[in-house]
Amino acid sequence: MILFRSSYLRRNSCGKGLLFNRSFLYTTYEVELLSYGRICFSYHLITQKSLSMRKIYLPIAAIFLLMSSCQKSEKQVIEEPEFSTKNRTCASDEVLRLQMAADPTLRQRMQDIETFTAKAIAKRQTMRNAAGELVIPIVVHVLYSTSAENISDDQVQSQVDVLNEDFNLLNKDISKVPGVFSSSEAIVGIRFRLAQIIRKKTSVVTWLGNDDMKYTAKGGSDVVDPGHMLNLWSCNLGDDLLGFAQYPGGKPATDGVVIGYFCFGRTGKLLKPFTKGRTATHEVGHWMNLRHIWGDKTCGTDLVDDTPQATTYNFGCPSFPHYNQCRSKEIEMTMNYMDYTDDGCMFMFTKGQSDRMNAIFSNGGPRSNFL
Repeated sequence: MILFRSSYLRRNSCGKGLLFNRSFLYTTYEVELLSYGRICFSYHLITQKSLSMRKIYLPIAAIFLLMSSCQKSEKQVIEEPEFSTKNRTCASDEVLRLQMAADPTLRQRMQDIETFTAKAIAKRQTMRNAAGELVIPIVVHVLYSTSAENISDDQVQSQVDVLNEDFNLLNKDISKVPGVFSSSEAIVGIRFRLAQIIRKKTSVVTWLGNDDMKYTAKGGSDVVDPGHMLNLWSCNLGDDLLGFAQYPGGKPATDGVVIGYFCFGRTGKLLKPFTKGRTATHEVGHWMNLRHIWGDKTCGTDLVDDTPQATTYNFGCPSFPHYNQCRSKEIEMTMNYMDYTDDGCMFMFTKGQSDRMNAIFSNGGPRSNFL
């Protein structure tokens, strides 16, 4: 018995690399146009007694039955994906739940980090002088199965430039912050430096919201010195995801941030409206212990005092003022980097968020090795 799950078409339906891409634990569907004129369907065959990979080869006549609207040859195939994502999607909390299920001790470690963070902020341990400036080295792992996914050095550097701007109030669109929130704008005071680019051609066509891309044995690339380096993975993320990050407290082997190559940096072929590199800004915020602005539940808390309560996530570019539907009836800070708004409509961290991020780098903090 073949078990099918819900799926959607991710890649161009004409030629190599057709992918039915809502892959779950046991379901991966691939269609490859072979040079000798046949189609190879690869799928997971699940029976009550066994799980095995089988391949079915169909004759060339099947090409015309299945692709009657596609008359292009293999040489004419466009490798760039036809993106379907229109709204920001982040899997950081979903990945966290998976990690907690796999490691029962993680919940307590994260609670200990919360206790430490509160004490560090209360004692003003988040303040640094010029001599204590923090510069974080970045290792970028570029995983690619097509030439389009093999993003350029310039595109990689553009992402580092965005991080340096956004974390230091140097972004040009900071002037768009409404006056009611201008006093909350923060210079986080953390800089980033590109230390290394690792490129790896992989047979994995698409990656899911898990940590497989962080392991060489699974077709990805192993983390590099996570105690002293911020690792970023650029790859072809599926399931309409833009990125995800690991919060402080997780295991070193999976520490870092994953970004879809189609929203990495601000140059190259990028997915509109995610063309300003703010996906990485958002995800690095998670890596530095920030939560989503709405606290990942209706009228929740992000554990920061100077971010107004939000009903839930906001997509697109909400008009201002946008009031929450919680008891407080406050104006939501939709332009905060930790909401789900478009790249061009998010442009600030707050002082409270800055304190929270800097706390993890203070003496005794979970990322103090970076100092």
